[in-house]
Amino acid sequence: MSYSIIGFGNIGQAIAKAFARNGIEVSVATTRDPESFASDAAAIGPTIIPKKLAEAVKADIIFLAVRFESHQDVAKTLPIWQGKTIVDVTNAYGVPPEELEGQPSSRFIAQAFFGARLVKGFNHLIAATLDQDPAVKGGRRVVFLASDDDAAAAEIGALAKNLGFAPIELGGLSEGGLLVQARGNSWGRLIFKDLVKFD
Repeated sequence: MSYSIIGFGNIGQAIAKAFARNGIEVSVATTRDPESFASDAAAIGPTIIPKKLAEAVKADIIFLAVRFESHQDVAKTLPIWQGKTIVDVTNAYGVPPEELEGQPSSRFIAQAFFGARLVKGFNHLIAATLDQDPAVKGGRRVVFLASDDDAAAAEIGALAKNLGFAPIELGGLSEGGLLVQARGNSWGRLIFKDLVKFD
């Protein structure tokens, strides 16, 4: 299984650190040349591999950690996304609901990534919190996942566990997804909730 993170701002780097802590290789890319962020990737660890966008999208599982309005630029990189799982880490705060055609933001994004399985996840925490080791006082930091594809949600849940988090599945994008999305001037009810699960 291969992994990539598209977007290497604060959130993208926080996710990269989770991979690095666990010695899991992940490609990172932006629309810029990889040399421009190679030193930032190297500072995180040797398993963080800077690549061109066209190379990074070849991964099986792709974390979409760009600004919401940039998702269509990424989607144009491939004509079809069949066989790939997209983890939507974006937030559409400030985007009017009518621009989303009244849909949950993740379902709107899923239309751009034709053929991919989409999981909403890793977006409800601020970067400074996501950046921290998810092992907290004997428990594990929670990440919420929502998807219309149960198998994809389970796959990303297993990855989240490997990264040290405690995944909680919320159901489909039109139900659970609304709890962890932002759109217009509102935040979903679980956004910014920093929870720890104790087994």
